[in-house]
Formats: sequence, C-alpha cells, structure tokens
Amino acid sequence: MSPELAAAKADYCARDRWFDLCYNHPQARIASAEQLIASMDKAGVHYSVVAGFAFENGALCAASNDYVIDAVKRYPDRLIGLAAVQPLDGMQAVYEVERCLKAGLAGVGELLPDGQNFDPTATPAMTPLMEFLQSQACPVMIHTSEPVGHLYPGKGVTWPHKIVALAGAFPELKIIAAHWGGGLPFYELMPEVKNALRNLYYDTAATSYLYEFKVFRAVADTCGAAKILFASDYPLLKQGRLIGRVQAEGGLTAEELRLVLGLNAAHLFGLKIAEVQA
Repeated sequence: MSPELAAAKADYCARDRWFDLCYNHPQARIASAEQLIASMDKAGVHYSVVAGFAFENGALCAASNDYVIDAVKRYPDRLIGLAAVQPLDGMQAVYEVERCLKAGLAGVGELLPDGQNFDPTATPAMTPLMEFLQSQACPVMIHTSEPVGHLYPGKGVTWPHKIVALAGAFPELKIIAAHWGGGLPFYELMPEVKNALRNLYYDTAATSYLYEFKVFRAVADTCGAAKILFASDYPLLKQGRLIGRVQAEGGLTAEELRLVLGLNAAHLFGLKIAEVQA
C-alpha cells in the first residue's frame, strides 16, 4: 500500500469497516513496494504478486490501484499486480479493470465479499465483471474463510460452497481461492466438485495460522500440486521462513516444489519459465 495510505491509516479505518477490522491494531503492518522488494531480495524471491486493498467504495479501490500500477511500472521484472474493484459497481468495475489491465496489471483481487458486501453466489450482480474477466482469461483472487475453527480479523462467511457456486456460474473463469479456499480442496474428492473447479487455484496465504504444513501434501494428493500457489501474506508474514517450512514440512517432491513455489504462478500469469527459474 502507498505511504500516503499508511500515513492516513486512521482515516481509512474510519471510512471502511473491513479495513478497520484488519488494520486498526497499532502493530498492523502495511508495506510499501520498496519494503516488499527488500524483503524479496532477502528471501531470494524473484517475483511477487501484489495487491492493494479492496475497499467497499469503488473510488477508494481505484486510488489503491493507482499505487499498484505505479509499483509495477517501477519494478516490472519483480512485481505482478492485481486490481481491486467493487463488483457491485457493474460496468464501472469492468471499466476500472480495463484501465488497470491496459496499465500493466495482470488480474483482479484480492476481492473481499464480506468486506465489500457482495455475495459471490448472486449471479446477476456478479455477471458484468465475471463475464469480462472470463472473456479476457484474467484471474480473479477472492478472500475465503473456513466455516469452522478459530476467529481472527478478516474471517467472514465466504465459505467453500459460495466459491463452488461462482465457479459453476462462470466455468471458464480463472479463480484463485485465497487461504486454501476455506477448506475447499478436500471437497474435490467429489467428482462433480472437482469438475466445477477445473479452473480454480488455491493460494497458501496464512497457512501458519490455519493449518499444519502437511496441508501441502494433502492438497497435492487431492487436487494436484499444479493447483497450489505459494503465498506469504506479506507483510503479515515474511517469505523466507515460510519457504523453508514448505520445503521442510510440506512433504512435496522436488518437482512439486518447483510448481508450487513458482511455475504454477508463471503459467497462470503468462510469465516465461526461464524468468522464474533464474
């Protein structure tokens, strides 16, 4: 997020209830592009997928996008940017995504159904944006939560069945279900669910807070390692220690690690494989 937003955090907390829920603690971390690059260099990470905050107000989303666009322009060989929009804005959200794609961003997210007050299962409301993303083969990342387990800031009711409904309504849409899809991978043992989720990926952000690291092996066995995207949730957690834990505790083969730690994202976002391997 931009230094300007970080400096005005209290104002944004007052303007957006979900931002307040996630960032009102004095120790809540907000990182600039420069801080991210420094952390990547320390951890040996070449590329990162970055996103601003998906505010309930579409105009605030656009302002957040401006900073992501600027960051990607300044670090084009290090950052892959996602655009935040309010799906309920209909065609205005589509126009904002078009603007961001033309400016160099590569997808949409992380959308926050609970924070932005939209329902992924409300197909008529979701259709303008999702049909456009589907037509552009443009990935969309959506925040998901678990229907069981402990409470934490940002936990909502975007549960697995809602993501299945979204995937069923837009079968060619490339979806990234954040935070292991709230437990959705394990439903892929049901053949009809597996078929509905053929274009869906899982990101691993917040694994440390939610699961034992053997979740990597379990999901690789259930869904295939090609559907797992390593994510650190930086700056909440730093990348290096997490990469080490995935390597040591995830139970993945060397080839599966190459997929999860880079090649899957390279395929999804159209990067050259050599760039990822360098």
